[in-house]
Amino acid sequence: MTAVSSQLSLPTLSVVIPCYNEGDNIALLFGRLLPVLNGLDVSFEVICINDGSKDDTLGRLLDVQKGEPCLRVIDLSRNFGKEKALSAGLFHSRGQAVVPMDADLQHPPEAIADMIAKWREGFEVVFARRDARTGQTLSEKLFARAFYWVFDHLSDVHLPREVGDFRLMDRKVVDTINQMPERSRFMKGIFAWVGYRHAEIVYRQGERAAGTTKFNSWKLLRFAFDGLTSFSNFPLRVWSWVGATVSSLAFLYIVFRLIRTMIWGIDVPGYESTLMSVLFLGGIQLLTLGIIGDYLGRVFDEVKGRPLFIIRQLYEPDGKG
Repeated sequence: MTAVSSQLSLPTLSVVIPCYNEGDNIALLFGRLLPVLNGLDVSFEVICINDGSKDDTLGRLLDVQKGEPCLRVIDLSRNFGKEKALSAGLFHSRGQAVVPMDADLQHPPEAIADMIAKWREGFEVVFARRDARTGQTLSEKLFARAFYWVFDHLSDVHLPREVGDFRLMDRKVVDTINQMPERSRFMKGIFAWVGYRHAEIVYRQGERAAGTTKFNSWKLLRFAFDGLTSFSNFPLRVWSWVGATVSSLAFLYIVFRLIRTMIWGIDVPGYESTLMSVLFLGGIQLLTLGIIGDYLGRVFDEVKGRPLFIIRQLYEPDGKG
Protein backbone atom coordinates (compact mmCIF):
# COMPACT_ATOMS: atom_id res chain seq x y z
CA MET A 1 0.00 0.00 0.00
CA THR A 2 1.43 3.38 -0.97
CA ALA A 3 1.63 6.35 1.40
CA VAL A 4 -1.15 8.14 -0.47
CA SER A 5 -3.56 5.20 -0.40
CA SER A 6 -2.74 4.62 3.27
CA GLN A 7 -3.70 8.21 4.08
CA LEU A 8 -6.93 7.88 2.09
CA SER A 9 -7.91 4.77 4.09
CA LEU A 10 -7.63 6.54 7.44
CA PRO A 11 -10.93 7.61 9.05
CA THR A 12 -11.86 11.25 9.40
CA LEU A 13 -13.28 10.78 12.90
CA SER A 14 -12.26 8.61 15.85
CA VAL A 15 -14.58 8.22 18.84
CA VAL A 16 -12.72 6.97 21.92
CA ILE A 17 -14.75 5.36 24.73
CA PRO A 18 -13.17 3.95 27.94
CA CYS A 19 -15.31 1.17 29.44
CA TYR A 20 -15.21 -0.27 32.94
CA ASN A 21 -18.07 -2.58 33.95
CA GLU A 22 -20.35 -1.00 31.33
CA GLY A 23 -21.92 -4.22 30.05
CA ASP A 24 -25.47 -2.97 30.55
CA ASN A 25 -24.71 0.20 28.58
CA ILE A 26 -23.05 -1.27 25.48
CA ALA A 27 -26.20 -2.03 23.45
CA LEU A 28 -27.77 1.30 24.46
CA LEU A 29 -24.58 3.16 23.57
CA PHE A 30 -24.22 1.78 20.05
CA GLY A 31 -27.96 1.92 19.42
CA ARG A 32 -27.71 5.68 19.82
CA LEU A 33 -24.15 6.40 18.68
CA LEU A 34 -24.04 4.57 15.33
CA PRO A 35 -27.09 6.26 13.77
CA VAL A 36 -25.52 9.64 14.64
CA LEU A 37 -22.15 8.72 13.13
CA ASN A 38 -23.72 7.21 10.01
CA GLY A 39 -25.54 10.49 9.44
CA LEU A 40 -22.41 12.66 9.57
CA ASP A 41 -21.18 11.88 6.04
CA VAL A 42 -17.62 11.24 7.28
CA SER A 43 -15.59 8.07 7.62
CA PHE A 44 -15.22 7.05 11.24
CA GLU A 45 -13.96 4.48 13.71
CA VAL A 46 -15.06 3.75 17.27
CA ILE A 47 -12.39 2.66 19.74
CA CYS A 48 -13.61 1.07 22.97
CA ILE A 49 -11.11 0.36 25.73
CA ASN A 50 -12.05 -2.43 28.13
CA ASP A 51 -10.32 -1.27 31.30
CA GLY A 52 -10.17 -4.58 33.15
CA SER A 53 -13.94 -4.92 33.49
CA LYS A 54 -15.24 -7.63 35.81
CA ASP A 55 -18.55 -8.01 34.00
CA ASP A 56 -19.34 -9.00 30.40
CA THR A 57 -18.27 -5.66 28.86
CA LEU A 58 -15.64 -7.26 26.63
CA GLY A 59 -17.98 -9.97 25.38
CA ARG A 60 -20.68 -7.47 24.50
CA LEU A 61 -18.20 -5.25 22.68
CA LEU A 62 -17.01 -8.21 20.60
CA ASP A 63 -20.63 -9.10 19.81
CA VAL A 64 -21.17 -5.58 18.46
CA GLN A 65 -17.93 -5.77 16.49
CA LYS A 66 -19.19 -8.80 14.53
CA GLY A 67 -21.70 -6.59 12.74
CA GLU A 68 -19.87 -3.26 12.87
CA PRO A 69 -16.53 -3.05 11.03
CA CYS A 70 -16.00 0.44 12.45
CA LEU A 71 -15.42 -0.88 15.99
CA ARG A 72 -11.94 -1.53 17.35
CA VAL A 73 -11.64 -3.00 20.86
CA ILE A 74 -8.61 -2.60 23.12
CA ASP A 75 -8.55 -5.03 26.04
CA LEU A 76 -6.19 -3.90 28.82
CA SER A 77 -4.49 -6.48 31.03
CA ARG A 78 -6.09 -5.04 34.19
CA ASN A 79 -7.88 -1.95 35.47
CA PHE A 80 -5.52 0.98 34.94
CA GLY A 81 -8.09 3.73 35.58
CA LYS A 82 -10.08 5.91 33.23
CA GLU A 83 -7.29 8.42 32.56
CA LYS A 84 -4.83 5.79 31.35
CA ALA A 85 -7.51 3.87 29.46
CA LEU A 86 -8.35 7.10 27.67
CA SER A 87 -4.65 7.57 26.92
CA ALA A 88 -4.58 4.10 25.35
CA GLY A 89 -7.49 5.02 23.10
CA LEU A 90 -5.92 8.32 22.02
CA PHE A 91 -2.65 6.54 21.25
CA HIS A 92 -4.40 4.05 18.94
CA SER A 93 -6.75 6.54 17.29
CA ARG A 94 -6.20 7.25 13.59
CA GLY A 95 -8.80 9.89 12.77
CA GLN A 96 -8.09 13.47 11.76
CA ALA A 97 -10.49 14.47 14.53
CA VAL A 98 -10.83 12.58 17.83
CA VAL A 99 -13.76 12.72 20.28
CA PRO A 100 -13.43 11.09 23.74
CA MET A 101 -16.74 10.33 25.43
CA ASP A 102 -18.21 8.21 28.24
CA ALA A 103 -20.03 4.94 27.70
CA ASP A 104 -22.96 5.79 29.99
CA LEU A 105 -24.56 8.23 27.48
CA GLN A 106 -24.26 11.22 29.79
CA HIS A 107 -22.32 12.64 26.84
CA PRO A 108 -24.94 12.86 24.05
CA PRO A 109 -23.64 11.54 20.69
CA GLU A 110 -25.84 14.09 18.92
CA ALA A 111 -23.44 16.85 20.02
CA ILE A 112 -20.66 15.40 17.84
CA ALA A 113 -22.20 16.96 14.71
CA ASP A 114 -21.91 20.45 16.24
CA MET A 115 -18.29 19.75 17.19
CA ILE A 116 -17.40 18.72 13.67
CA ALA A 117 -19.03 21.87 12.28
CA LYS A 118 -16.79 24.00 14.54
CA TRP A 119 -13.75 21.89 13.60
CA ARG A 120 -14.40 22.51 9.93
CA GLU A 121 -14.34 26.23 10.68
CA GLY A 122 -10.68 25.84 11.61
CA PHE A 123 -10.79 25.29 15.36
CA GLU A 124 -8.38 22.63 16.63
CA VAL A 125 -10.19 21.97 19.92
CA VAL A 126 -13.94 22.11 20.46
CA PHE A 127 -15.03 22.02 24.11
CA ALA A 128 -18.41 20.56 25.03
CA ARG A 129 -19.71 22.57 27.98
CA ARG A 130 -22.63 21.10 29.95
CA ASP A 131 -25.37 23.54 30.86
CA ALA A 132 -26.04 21.80 34.20
CA ARG A 133 -24.73 18.92 36.30
CA THR A 134 -27.31 16.16 36.06
CA GLY A 135 -27.58 13.41 38.66
CA GLN A 136 -25.31 15.05 41.23
CA THR A 137 -26.07 16.04 44.80
CA LEU A 138 -25.69 19.60 46.07
CA SER A 139 -22.52 18.66 47.96
CA GLU A 140 -20.98 17.21 44.80
CA LYS A 141 -21.81 20.37 42.84
CA LEU A 142 -20.30 22.57 45.56
CA PHE A 143 -17.20 20.38 45.66
CA ALA A 144 -16.80 20.72 41.88
CA ARG A 145 -17.09 24.51 42.08
CA ALA A 146 -14.56 24.63 44.90
CA PHE A 147 -12.14 22.44 42.95
CA TYR A 148 -12.29 24.65 39.85
CA TRP A 149 -11.77 27.76 41.98
CA VAL A 150 -8.78 26.29 43.81
CA PHE A 151 -7.25 24.88 40.63
CA ASP A 152 -7.56 28.19 38.75
CA HIS A 153 -5.96 30.13 41.62
CA LEU A 154 -3.12 27.70 42.36
CA SER A 155 -2.20 26.48 38.88
CA ASP A 156 -0.91 28.20 35.77
CA VAL A 157 -3.34 26.11 33.69
CA HIS A 158 -6.92 27.33 33.34
CA LEU A 159 -9.57 24.61 33.29
CA PRO A 160 -12.71 25.51 31.30
CA ARG A 161 -15.68 25.44 33.67
CA GLU A 162 -18.19 22.60 33.29
CA VAL A 163 -16.06 20.92 30.63
CA GLY A 164 -15.05 17.29 31.03
CA ASP A 165 -13.34 14.86 28.68
CA PHE A 166 -16.12 15.22 26.08
CA ARG A 167 -14.61 17.37 23.31
CA LEU A 168 -13.23 17.21 19.78
CA MET A 169 -9.48 17.44 19.16
CA ASP A 170 -7.64 17.80 15.89
CA ARG A 171 -5.01 15.23 14.95
CA LYS A 172 -2.15 17.60 15.78
CA VAL A 173 -3.55 18.08 19.29
CA VAL A 174 -3.80 14.34 19.89
CA ASP A 175 -0.28 13.80 18.56
CA THR A 176 0.99 16.41 21.02
CA ILE A 177 -0.79 14.70 23.93
CA ASN A 178 0.58 11.31 22.89
CA GLN A 179 4.10 12.73 23.17
CA MET A 180 3.57 13.49 26.88
CA PRO A 181 4.93 10.46 28.78
CA GLU A 182 4.00 11.48 32.32
CA ARG A 183 2.52 8.69 34.45
CA SER A 184 0.16 10.91 36.43
CA ARG A 185 -2.56 11.47 33.83
CA PHE A 186 -4.99 14.21 34.81
CA MET A 187 -6.46 14.41 31.32
CA LYS A 188 -8.57 17.53 31.85
CA GLY A 189 -5.41 19.38 32.81
CA ILE A 190 -3.43 17.88 29.93
CA PHE A 191 -6.15 18.84 27.44
CA ALA A 192 -6.05 22.42 28.75
CA TRP A 193 -2.24 22.61 28.97
CA VAL A 194 -1.59 21.89 25.28
CA GLY A 195 -3.63 24.94 24.23
CA TYR A 196 -4.40 25.39 20.50
CA ARG A 197 -7.20 27.41 18.93
CA HIS A 198 -10.49 26.44 20.52
CA ALA A 199 -14.23 26.98 20.43
CA GLU A 200 -17.07 25.56 22.48
CA ILE A 201 -20.57 24.18 22.19
CA VAL A 202 -23.17 23.74 24.92
CA TYR A 203 -24.97 20.46 25.53
CA ARG A 204 -27.53 19.06 27.96
CA GLN A 205 -26.00 16.29 30.06
CA GLY A 206 -28.20 13.21 30.21
CA GLU A 207 -28.87 10.78 33.00
CA ARG A 208 -26.71 7.68 33.21
CA ALA A 209 -28.30 5.07 30.93
CA ALA A 210 -27.62 2.09 33.21
CA GLY A 211 -25.44 1.06 36.11
CA THR A 212 -23.90 3.30 38.75
CA THR A 213 -20.97 5.68 38.84
CA LYS A 214 -17.54 4.23 39.62
CA PHE A 215 -16.49 7.29 41.65
CA ASN A 216 -17.29 7.67 45.33
CA SER A 217 -16.52 10.69 47.51
CA TRP A 218 -13.06 9.44 48.49
CA LYS A 219 -12.08 8.68 44.88
CA LEU A 220 -13.29 12.11 43.76
CA LEU A 221 -11.27 13.79 46.52
CA ARG A 222 -8.17 11.82 45.59
CA PHE A 223 -8.73 12.57 41.90
CA ALA A 224 -9.00 16.29 42.66
CA PHE A 225 -5.81 16.26 44.75
CA ASP A 226 -3.95 14.34 42.03
CA GLY A 227 -5.09 16.89 39.48
CA LEU A 228 -3.93 19.81 41.61
CA THR A 229 -0.51 18.35 42.41
CA SER A 230 -0.03 17.38 38.76
CA PHE A 231 -0.23 21.00 37.63
CA SER A 232 0.86 23.06 40.63
CA ASN A 233 3.74 23.07 43.09
CA PHE A 234 1.90 25.51 45.38
CA PRO A 235 1.18 22.79 47.99
CA LEU A 236 4.97 22.50 48.35
CA ARG A 237 5.74 26.21 48.30
CA VAL A 238 3.00 27.19 50.75
CA TRP A 239 4.81 25.51 53.63
CA SER A 240 7.68 27.96 53.29
CA TRP A 241 5.18 30.70 54.13
CA VAL A 242 3.65 28.64 56.92
CA GLY A 243 7.11 27.97 58.36
CA ALA A 244 8.07 31.63 58.14
CA THR A 245 4.82 32.67 59.85
CA VAL A 246 5.16 30.13 62.68
CA SER A 247 8.83 31.07 63.19
CA SER A 248 7.96 34.77 63.32
CA LEU A 249 5.22 34.17 65.86
CA ALA A 250 7.56 31.99 67.91
CA PHE A 251 10.23 34.72 67.86
CA LEU A 252 7.74 37.35 68.98
CA TYR A 253 6.58 35.06 71.77
CA ILE A 254 10.17 34.53 72.91
CA VAL A 255 10.74 38.29 73.02
CA PHE A 256 7.52 38.71 74.98
CA ARG A 257 8.56 36.05 77.50
CA LEU A 258 12.01 37.61 77.95
CA ILE A 259 10.56 41.06 78.59
CA ARG A 260 7.92 39.63 80.93
CA THR A 261 10.57 37.70 82.88
CA MET A 262 12.80 40.77 83.24
CA ILE A 263 9.88 42.85 84.55
CA TRP A 264 7.90 40.40 86.69
CA GLY A 265 10.37 37.59 87.25
CA ILE A 266 10.05 33.86 86.54
CA ASP A 267 6.76 32.08 87.04
CA VAL A 268 5.84 28.43 86.72
CA PRO A 269 4.35 27.84 83.24
CA GLY A 270 1.40 25.54 82.66
CA TYR A 271 1.61 22.29 80.78
CA GLU A 272 -1.42 23.01 78.56
CA SER A 273 0.26 25.64 76.42
CA THR A 274 3.36 23.48 75.99
CA LEU A 275 1.30 20.43 75.02
CA MET A 276 -0.80 22.44 72.57
CA SER A 277 2.29 23.91 70.91
CA VAL A 278 3.94 20.51 70.52
CA LEU A 279 0.82 18.90 69.08
CA PHE A 280 0.18 21.82 66.70
CA LEU A 281 3.72 21.90 65.36
CA GLY A 282 3.81 18.10 65.17
CA GLY A 283 0.62 18.09 63.10
CA ILE A 284 2.01 20.75 60.75
CA GLN A 285 5.20 18.74 60.27
CA LEU A 286 3.33 15.51 59.53
CA LEU A 287 1.03 17.28 57.05
CA THR A 288 4.06 18.81 55.33
CA LEU A 289 5.80 15.44 55.14
CA GLY A 290 2.65 13.90 53.65
CA ILE A 291 2.52 16.47 50.84
CA ILE A 292 6.24 16.12 50.17
CA GLY A 293 5.75 12.35 50.13
CA ASP A 294 3.01 12.66 47.51
CA TYR A 295 5.28 14.64 45.19
CA LEU A 296 8.18 12.27 45.90
CA GLY A 297 5.95 9.32 45.05
CA ARG A 298 5.27 10.90 41.66
CA VAL A 299 8.99 11.23 41.05
CA PHE A 300 9.38 7.56 42.03
CA ASP A 301 6.70 6.53 39.50
CA GLU A 302 8.32 8.60 36.75
CA VAL A 303 11.79 7.21 37.43
CA LYS A 304 10.60 3.61 37.17
CA GLY A 305 9.51 4.32 33.61
CA ARG A 306 6.80 1.67 33.49
CA PRO A 307 4.31 1.84 30.59
CA LEU A 308 1.10 3.76 31.09
CA PHE A 309 -0.95 0.69 30.20
CA ILE A 310 -0.57 -2.90 29.04
CA ILE A 311 -2.70 -4.22 26.19
CA ARG A 312 -3.75 -7.84 26.62
CA GLN A 313 -5.21 -7.95 23.12
CA LEU A 314 -6.24 -5.59 20.35
CA TYR A 315 -9.35 -6.76 18.51
CA GLU A 316 -9.49 -5.36 14.98
CA PRO A 317 -12.63 -5.67 12.83
CA ASP A 318 -10.82 -7.83 10.27
CA GLY A 319 -9.96 -10.39 12.94
CA LYS A 320 -6.33 -9.39 13.20
CA GLY A 321 -5.49 -8.92 16.86
